[in-house]
Amino acid sequence: MKTIPNLLSMLRIVFSLFLFVLPPVDPMFWTLYVVCGVTDILDGYIARRTHSSSKLGSMLDSIADMVLMSVILVVVLTTQQIAKEVWIWMAGIAFVRMVSLWVVYWKHRTFAVLHTYANKATGGLLFCIPLLYHFVDFRVLEWAICIVASLAAIEELILHLISGTLQRDVKSLFMPGRH
Repeated sequence: MKTIPNLLSMLRIVFSLFLFVLPPVDPMFWTLYVVCGVTDILDGYIARRTHSSSKLGSMLDSIADMVLMSVILVVVLTTQQIAKEVWIWMAGIAFVRMVSLWVVYWKHRTFAVLHTYANKATGGLLFCIPLLYHFVDFRVLEWAICIVASLAAIEELILHLISGTLQRDVKSLFMPGRH
């Protein structure tokens, strides 16, 4: 039971890679996409319930999240017209994320993405984009995700800068005693 969360994260990585080769209009694409989202919810839930959280599991979860979100960004970005200012904004977010990774590596000799509420909100919004872009103006989705992703990236960088120890599961900069 304690290895199930890690297996779910690895499954999310494999299924995410399959999304690259499936056309986004194919029912199998949407089935795998939803399965990826479910595994993302279940891996952390099961790890907490079975007290099997681990550094490896945390890293696998972060890698699986990055793979899935990268695939979705590629799929969405190649099928939608993105405004120039949004491309610049996304580059700025990526830059802050890279600085954050550099800071955590410099301080702790490892790479880490924190499991903050803002990062979870960013992931949730990114996950919803393909499900919503037929119902919501894509420009609204672009701006919403850029705002939330910017706040999440800045919060994570600040947390890395001010913390003395690496706490992957810190929830927020605004939770006292958590950093």
